[in-house]
Amino acid sequence: MARVRYAKSSPYSVTDQTSWYLDFYRDPNVPFFGDDELVVIEPKFEYRPDLFSYTRYGTSNFWWVFQRRNMNLIRDPIWDFKANLTIYVPSRETMLNFGV
Repeated sequence: MARVRYAKSSPYSVTDQTSWYLDFYRDPNVPFFGDDELVVIEPKFEYRPDLFSYTRYGTSNFWWVFQRRNMNLIRDPIWDFKANLTIYVPSRETMLNFGV
């Protein structure tokens, strides 16, 4: 049976999938790196992690990284992404070195 691989920038990158089904979702791990920054979410990015990702990394594909990196603050990656919330954000270089 053919295996399907998602890009490393996808939140499904570590979830197994065949040509017939998607297995149980497995969260990709986004560990703490020494160059993570503490950032306050601006009002223009409220509920828009995709725009924040585009501004930080040049692509909206990393919208899910903020929730995975700040699981104690953000349960829902969209609706908990609120203005004036202070979160840890991996640097662009870290994301590239992480292989994402």
